[in-house]
Amino acid sequence: MSHAASSSSKFQVQGAVALVTGAGRAKGIGRGTVDALIAAGARKVYVTVRDVKTAQPLYAAHGAKVVVLEHDVTQTGRAAELAGKLADVNLVVHNAGLFTGASALGDDAEQRREFEVNVFGPLALTRAFAPVLARNGGGALTLINSVASHFSFPLGASYSASKAALHSFTQALRRELAGQGTLVLGVYPGPIDTDMAEKIPMEKASPADVGRSIVAALNAGDEDLYPDATGAQMYAAHRQDPKAMEKQLASMG
Repeated sequence: MSHAASSSSKFQVQGAVALVTGAGRAKGIGRGTVDALIAAGARKVYVTVRDVKTAQPLYAAHGAKVVVLEHDVTQTGRAAELAGKLADVNLVVHNAGLFTGASALGDDAEQRREFEVNVFGPLALTRAFAPVLARNGGGALTLINSVASHFSFPLGASYSASKAALHSFTQALRRELAGQGTLVLGVYPGPIDTDMAEKIPMEKASPADVGRSIVAALNAGDEDLYPDATGAQMYAAHRQDPKAMEKQLASMG
């Protein structure tokens, strides 16, 4: 499920040079996105991870088309340094995310960690890479939000709040980057078959399918993507009756 772009910004994945953050897991949206970008003809994909040794074997089959780099998105002071090294990037995919399970009245340290990874990390990298995208024709920015951006999941109140903040910043970035011709795509998956969602007892789409949906949305110039059936259905139910959705989710807690 996607909504057509309201702007004239277009993007072509074939020949693109991408940066995908937090793609160090064999079973994750980041890995699915990297594979889909290469399959769609991306010229090069830089992958940032915290542990290069662990992640490097995941992309060995792609050869020189995938370059794995060490970077922690919470080290926001290093964002400009990374942007200076990757001057050829015209697509940034903010995939790095953290789910601690912290409640609204839960651990303050865990809440802060989630906001550092899920909100302030992407903002710092976007701030650093916006001029790079501008110099390379505008390019595209993709933010992996969540269907939880729209309502609070009982199992992760703090995570939901951080994704709601990222959703709001996604809208703001779309407005602020429009002048340089940058397409901003917000991605709102429901439960996907990843390590992060392994304890959620719901039907789950595969990370590979999500990656292919992201590529299709970028090529179509879409601005919002709900890449899986469960997430799309939940969003539709929320749109129809937000209070009923809130009560339904509260009953699950």
